[in-house]
Amino acid sequence: MSEKLIANGRVTVGGEVVTDPARDVDEGDDVRVDGGAVVAEGREVWAIHKPPGVVSTAKEPGSRPAVVSLVQSDARLYPVGRLDADSTGLLLLTNDGELANRLTHPRYEVPKAYLVELARRPSRVELDRLAAGVELEDGMTAPAEVGRRGENRVEIVLREGRNRQVRRMAEAVDNRVVALRRVRFGPITLGDLREGEARPLTEDELTALRDLVPPSRRAGAKEATD
Repeated sequence: MSEKLIANGRVTVGGEVVTDPARDVDEGDDVRVDGGAVVAEGREVWAIHKPPGVVSTAKEPGSRPAVVSLVQSDARLYPVGRLDADSTGLLLLTNDGELANRLTHPRYEVPKAYLVELARRPSRVELDRLAAGVELEDGMTAPAEVGRRGENRVEIVLREGRNRQVRRMAEAVDNRVVALRRVRFGPITLGDLREGEARPLTEDELTALRDLVPPSRRAGAKEATD
């Protein structure tokens, strides 16, 4: 859309018509379309409890609902990382691309906690293996925090994000994930947010997120699904 506006000579920066769609624009620049000032969209970050069957995308071409449709906001939001369709729990949505990139870049090792229901009770040896790292087809997993939370239930805290990692880790110790719910992303917890509900982060939560991944370090990778 913006490329078409620029091609048609309808965009000006500082009173000059823009001809290059890749031109950098600073926050204080006077940007106008057809003479009207363009106001920057306010930054938003939301926490949502993703239900099962909902996909972690901004738009879904198929029949399943996209997680963005569950948030009442006019901002152009997109997920920070992903949860696969069968998984539930905490997912962050934002229109702040820089923050999203930092939160999902592997060098920051942002901790993410998952409450996992397994098909059978894991032994102490199996829990120790999961914590120390297990061999997957794409290499050894990094050390994780693993604790028992019930007969067949464990909590796993990861600082890396590979595609369906928790499920593949369980299979590596001859077990199987029955249900998976993310309960924490960095300093943000799921709390009592119900499935399908969303809320904007508080100022204190936003500060904690930004302090966790300061912008002085470069980032650009994306998180895989769990």
